This record gives sequence, C-alpha cells and structure tokens, in this order.
Amino acid sequence: MSTAKAARFAIGDRVRVLDLDKSGHVRIPAYVRGKCGKIVQYCGKYLNPEDLSIGKTSGPAFDLYRVEFTQASLWDEPRNQSQDRLIIEIYDHWLTAA
Repeated sequence: MSTAKAARFAIGDRVRVLDLDKSGHVRIPAYVRGKCGKIVQYCGKYLNPEDLSIGKTSGPAFDLYRVEFTQASLWDEPRNQSQDRLIIEIYDHWLTAA
C-alpha cells in the first residue's frame, strides 16, 4: 500500500506564483511572483532548497514543477509580445491554482 501523496497540479494546469516577500535563499525570481503560468512538467519530490540553504537536511519533500510563462505575461513592454516562452522550476508551496 503506497502512502505517497499525488501531486496537486497536473500538466496543463494554470497556476499563479505567490507574491511572498521572503528573504534569504529563495529560488523564485521576483519577476514571476504574482504571475500566471502553465504546468508543463512534473519533476518529482525534493527537499525544500530554502531549508537546505540553512543546513536543515530533513523534513518533508515538496513537489517540483516546470512552469511555462509567456513573455507577454511577464513584461509590460510592447517589444516583449513575442511567442517566446520562459520555463522555470517552481516548488509546490510557491504555487496556487489560477
């Protein structure tokens, strides 16, 4: 009997990155905070890098996703209205359903 919890998001789900004001080792660039993207890959479960950076080597594992953003959703400048995409790895605790 497996006790593994299923991932909260699936490929294709729309998500919003939380806009948290956190200091220290944070893997979320400021320019994606508060922005919406789409899950394009599930990467697995890993320890929280924010905890690992301060020497905490135990604790729960978090789901890690690759999230795709359009350039237009990230930048307000008209020249960034291309079809280019940006893909960033983001942990579950930074995401909410959009």
